Amino acid sequence: MNETASISVLPEVSLSEILSLTSPRNVCRAATVSKEFKSAADSDTVWKRFLPPDYDEVIAQAVSPVAFDSQKKLYLHLSDSHILLDRGYLSFQLDKESGKKCYMLGARGLSIAWKDDTRYWEWGHIPESRFPEVCILRQVWWLEIRGRIAAVKLSPKSTYVAYLVFRTTGYVSGLAVPGKTKVIYGGTEMKTENVYLERPGAIGRTGHVPVFPWRRKDGWMEIKLGEFECNEGDDGVVEMAFDEHEAWKNGLIVEGIELRPK
Repeated sequence: MNETASISVLPEVSLSEILSLTSPRNVCRAATVSKEFKSAADSDTVWKRFLPPDYDEVIAQAVSPVAFDSQKKLYLHLSDSHILLDRGYLSFQLDKESGKKCYMLGARGLSIAWKDDTRYWEWGHIPESRFPEVCILRQVWWLEIRGRIAAVKLSPKSTYVAYLVFRTTGYVSGLAVPGKTKVIYGGTEMKTENVYLERPGAIGRTGHVPVFPWRRKDGWMEIKLGEFECNEGDDGVVEMAFDEHEAWKNGLIVEGIELRPK
């Protein structure tokens, strides 16, 4: 009798316990081995282990009801798409590989200098955004975008990376100027200089390696703000920021700040 056949004769509850100690990817592969493995791999016992311990509290805050009839379907729904929380100001999703939490703070949930002054910014909806509103830059000299999130919301024992998510309008100026980013958490501050929202034609010698944005699969651009460790039992607040005060700017559309496990 081969090893797979030997394992298959175990009770389904035992198979489920074994599979729950692996990963979502491995469980999906195991489901193709035999009908016994598929039954165990689809069980709520397995997929509940992959969901965050407080998943029921999270989905209870969803703007729209989250319907599911199994833990597997819930996991796949939360990892394939996002849900909106907190009046639509916060987006939640699971990392498909690890089941760790991903959040995006929408523009309404950020501190943006002068964001409610219509001389400098305007609020609008664009179909490409997951949020009801984005913040659209008219013109400003003092560009300051800040976000805060409680560490308890994040998955413990994880390294997180924070990104500013944005795009530009048809007419843009002043974004090819180096800005600064920082992430502050747990008494540690990570700073980065020479960060660009748009690639300049030429870069002078600054002593800092330039950081440029890249295009995401959803069509938006993102720039790394920094990273931090989130450990078991950590509390407090994670602070993230992008600043640039050297030129008049316009044409920027801010969607939010996203935090993803590394």
